[in-house]
Amino acid sequence: MKIICVGRNYAEHAKELNNEVPTEPVIFLKPKTALLVDGKPLYYPEYTNDLQYECELVVKICKNGKYVQERFAHNYYKEVSLGIDFTARDLQQRQKEKGLPWEIAKAFDGSAAVGDFITAGNGVSNLQFELQVNGEVRQQGNTADMLFSVDKIIAYVSRFFTLNIGDLIFTGTPQGVGSLSVTDELTGYLEGEKLLNCTIK
Repeated sequence: MKIICVGRNYAEHAKELNNEVPTEPVIFLKPKTALLVDGKPLYYPEYTNDLQYECELVVKICKNGKYVQERFAHNYYKEVSLGIDFTARDLQQRQKEKGLPWEIAKAFDGSAAVGDFITAGNGVSNLQFELQVNGEVRQQGNTADMLFSVDKIIAYVSRFFTLNIGDLIFTGTPQGVGSLSVTDELTGYLEGEKLLNCTIK
């Protein structure tokens, strides 16, 4: 099982981090050990002083595929959820300044929290979602604002990596990312339905 992540897929998020708005999907991977499910807590890593949240739509791949054409990509997923791409922002910045890969800031154990999956239903092109931290709305997004749609992401990624049943795609986060503290509780809602809950310990 692979965790495939898309960076800078919302223009306003790219701008808030002073990053260029990409012309092609920005892809990185997380290992299976990054997966955090069933409402389990994330223990604040000792190697960062700036743990941040990034709430995203997550798509579960239901069919093996390679070189998937965009017009057929909708056949490769049936379920979606919300996830949090936890990021050690200070560590990431140091790595970027040195021109080094920043997986250690994005792919550490427990860095990919995923909520309950639901049927995609009428598609994923216009889904509203939000993240609350301690009951306060911190992020709101709509998949209609993605720079690269889910189907385009699947077509692009499958050029490089064979997609397997059970793979997860984190599709990018909207603006509003921020820092977390111990005892913070994160709750994610997709189309008003609570799917995700995670506490920082």
